[in-house]
Amino acid sequence: MQHPEENPWQINAEKVIYDNPWINLTEYQVTNPSGNPGIYGKVHFKNIAIGVFPLDAELNTYLVGQYRFALNQYSWEMPEGGGALGVDPVDSAKRELLEETGLKAQSWTELLRMHLSNSVSDELSIIYLARDMQQFEAEPEDTEQLIVNKVPFETVYKMVCKGEITDSMTVAAVLKVKLLLLENKLG
Repeated sequence: MQHPEENPWQINAEKVIYDNPWINLTEYQVTNPSGNPGIYGKVHFKNIAIGVFPLDAELNTYLVGQYRFALNQYSWEMPEGGGALGVDPVDSAKRELLEETGLKAQSWTELLRMHLSNSVSDELSIIYLARDMQQFEAEPEDTEQLIVNKVPFETVYKMVCKGEITDSMTVAAVLKVKLLLLENKLG
């Protein structure tokens, strides 16, 4: 599909509002595409959002449960975390899988890439399918209080369909895996 390559937004000024080791927030004074002045805020992420969808030979997966501070609620999701820029994302995925579940996988396939909230942030997500796994000891970070459950894939798919899993990366991974299963392309 063809689309314009030129940015219709003009940046007139910018000011960093907030900065920490993970994100920064910049406020821009802009001229919008219709020629009117305005402001735009952008959250810049300093890491890549990494997701790992582990799937064993019996089509079980591993959900990680934790209380999410930003949501102020409990969330069930696949193993996820940040991957440093400049580091091979699959290496970050291997680290996250081991940290959160104690699993090591022999087979890694990139499932998809997504921008998680492209109206206000530049956060990129890369999600991997992990197969052929062996169990080791989990190594969670001190900020994580995790519960890990081995769950049949079809149960997780139903949880997504019922809205019981709302994490966007997990929802996308589950739907992609379901599509691959239906098309007999999982491998």
